[in-house]
Amino acid sequence: MERPIGVTILAFVAIVLAFLNAIVMLRFLGFLPFLGVIEGRIFSLWYALLYGLLAYIWAWLAQMLWQVDKEAWMFLAVITIFNLCIDFVLLVTGGTWYDVNLSVIVNALVLIYIMLPGVRGAFRTD
Repeated sequence: MERPIGVTILAFVAIVLAFLNAIVMLRFLGFLPFLGVIEGRIFSLWYALLYGLLAYIWAWLAQMLWQVDKEAWMFLAVITIFNLCIDFVLLVTGGTWYDVNLSVIVNALVLIYIMLPGVRGAFRTD
């Protein structure tokens, strides 16, 4: 199957989001205390597991997008919304906008982009 350029861009964005979630996972494990506005080490095993799982899912989704699987479109929509919900929970429970700003912006742009008719047509979900 031929892969449109938009789907290729989505695959690369999924790789970037996997990388961002891996960085957040390392921050919650206390390995990267110098990133962010909070000084010192923060340890939260629950958030580390959650963001580690999200990093794995984004990497898996990038592979699905690269192959233009029909199920990848729906899975991308669900994971993007789930990631936005996790970022919102992090904001409500004491995180700062600096911690999740890039993730929220990229996820919102991906969600808007995948709802366009041309992208849906590439996955034959019309």
